[in-house]
Amino acid sequence: MRIRTLTGSLATVLVMSFPLLSGGQAVAAPSGVPEQSLAARVLTYDASGSAEFRSAVDRGAAVWNESVDAVELRPAASGQRADIRVLADNGWPRALPAGLGGGTVYIGRQAVTQGYDTIRISAHELGHILGLPDRKPGPCSSLMSGSSAGTACTNRYPNAAERAEVERNFAGARSGTGGAERTGSAGQAGPVPRAVPVMD
Repeated sequence: MRIRTLTGSLATVLVMSFPLLSGGQAVAAPSGVPEQSLAARVLTYDASGSAEFRSAVDRGAAVWNESVDAVELRPAASGQRADIRVLADNGWPRALPAGLGGGTVYIGRQAVTQGYDTIRISAHELGHILGLPDRKPGPCSSLMSGSSAGTACTNRYPNAAERAEVERNFAGARSGTGGAERTGSAGQAGPVPRAVPVMD
């Protein structure tokens, strides 16, 4: 990162100096143009254990990719250790975060049997891994209102406040890759907190 910045700065100085050396006028670069845009932090997920919910998990990840810029969820490559594991079971949906951007999600069949939307469940549980808490009771317009919005609610997208919170959570952690070292909400590396189940 520092080498790229120095190289970019050196190139700018040379371009600005050349017209002066050859008798021309130097023109300042336009202000407000970032030197380089930051890449999204990539988090990988393994949905191989999500059984019949595999497409719902992929769609829930796509919802977040369409909604925020600071983080991107991608399926893990074969043999790659994933940041997020997604499993199906017969219980209630839940997330076990293991630091920001990592943990295990369960797509529980109990909620699906009761009529809750599988993609909303997936996006909601992934929201916990991205650092969002439950917001219950809440309206259907809030993804993190979860089951409190009722079975008729099929909204799969985070609202503006939820999107902004995820952007803030990952703003300081935009490294371009997931990995074993987790970062806190301020982006500083630190110990991985104990997994705390989030029951929905």
